[in-house]
Amino acid sequence: MPDLNKTADAKLPVDPKESVDAKSIVDALVKARGGALAGAALGGLALIGGLAFRALRGGKPDVAQTAAFQDVPEDEARLMLRAMVAATVADGLVDAAERRRLDEAVAAAGIDRDGRAWLERELANPAEIDEIADAVDDSDAAARIYAAAALAIDLDTMQERQFLKMLAEALDVPAEAAARVERELSA
Repeated sequence: MPDLNKTADAKLPVDPKESVDAKSIVDALVKARGGALAGAALGGLALIGGLAFRALRGGKPDVAQTAAFQDVPEDEARLMLRAMVAATVADGLVDAAERRRLDEAVAAAGIDRDGRAWLERELANPAEIDEIADAVDDSDAAARIYAAAALAIDLDTMQERQFLKMLAEALDVPAEAAARVERELSA
């Protein structure tokens, strides 16, 4: 497994437009999170999209909708990734399970040195909640970004719970939808 700590240069500014294959990393992070999660085999983006759909609308999406979940714009995938990283460090540390998932995702996605360096800079200087929310302009994308952040962590600290609550509020994700995501992930 690659050691992400060896590629970091935390002095460099984090540029959210830097080239990084966010879709691959998000997909790999979700797969690393849980083969046990129903739908992980479909792909991480599909799992996130399905979670968000069920949270907002209830019920299951049809096959065509599920396939469309994989087709998110790269900018949205980058926001998902930035929200996932911010959630991961919300409690001030990256625990062993979170680090293992990051390392596995980087290896599985075949991320190059520049991508690993971008990720380390993002870990050292995570996006602010308002910065993430300001870049989102529709409720479906907001729910997907919230679901991605919730998938990135095990809600085992008060800081992580507070982060998700504040993220949901900033993204205007209805409290009931946020609770559905959390219930589904804890099931």
